Amino acid sequence: MVMEREKMVAECYGRIRKRKAKSGCNIENNPRTLIQSRSMKITQAILPVAGLGTRFLPWTKVVPKEMLPIGNRPIIAHIVDECLDAGINNICFVINRGKEMIPRYFYENPELEEELRKRGKADALQHLKKYDGANFHVVYQEEQLGDGHAILQAADWVKTDTVAVLFGDDLFAGEHSGIAQLVEAYASLKENERGAMVALQEIDRALTEKYGIVDLHADQAEHSRIKRIKGMVEKPKPSAAPSNLGIVGRYLIPRSTFSVLPTIGASHGGEMRIIDALIEQLKSLSVHGVLCNGTRLDTGTPEGYAHAMSVLSTL
Repeated sequence: MVMEREKMVAECYGRIRKRKAKSGCNIENNPRTLIQSRSMKITQAILPVAGLGTRFLPWTKVVPKEMLPIGNRPIIAHIVDECLDAGINNICFVINRGKEMIPRYFYENPELEEELRKRGKADALQHLKKYDGANFHVVYQEEQLGDGHAILQAADWVKTDTVAVLFGDDLFAGEHSGIAQLVEAYASLKENERGAMVALQEIDRALTEKYGIVDLHADQAEHSRIKRIKGMVEKPKPSAAPSNLGIVGRYLIPRSTFSVLPTIGASHGGEMRIIDALIEQLKSLSVHGVLCNGTRLDTGTPEGYAHAMSVLSTL
């Protein structure tokens, strides 16, 4: 089975430049936008949302999991808002066939907007217009071959030196979102220290087999939330985990990572993983982690989704 998936990964490399993309429309900057340093500006984000959502069947047979509501917005809107709040307004959705509902949610609808104006529905109109200033793009992941394979589909779209990656299962409740904290931390580093950056959370050591776990350099201040990483392990057994710090769904990665991904091949479960590319780049690239403030919410399971709903619907 693993060999078959590795073969599928290899075959996909040749199709990357042939994939069809669909452009979206534009969305305005949120007034709460976190101001980024003028010395660096992260303006692009990839949102890999091509998963099948099997834990939520039969609902996800017809509706993408990312369109499940939390409050009066779907999960995906919370993630897009996280990008906008961090000053990122160029967003690429990586979807599979049948999940076109996700980008469509953010597209302009002039007829509906005009009808709302006629009816004096100012609040509803304002919500729709919120997304008129950002640029949306869509690419397809035809096979489920791992998170690294998913972002590789957007390689041709990436034009900046560093791009944000936000996974749909993770949301952050707090004063600042996960990606905003990464952007702020990244801007605080010296230029020669900037490479890749990941969001970290202290986890129960018994759960290390569900996360990528980091190994830290010892010679750094304990109180600092920004940690220099010397190694990473994907889903280690608790006895083999180098720490209890897990990577939780938010990344800033350099464009060079897209060149490394095709060279690493498949690994865990026959999938191509971002963590394996970053491990390979540790030889020549600075990688930092940020212990994120706030509460991370996992919407990847029905239980986690129910908890996220109870927390975020009140915000």
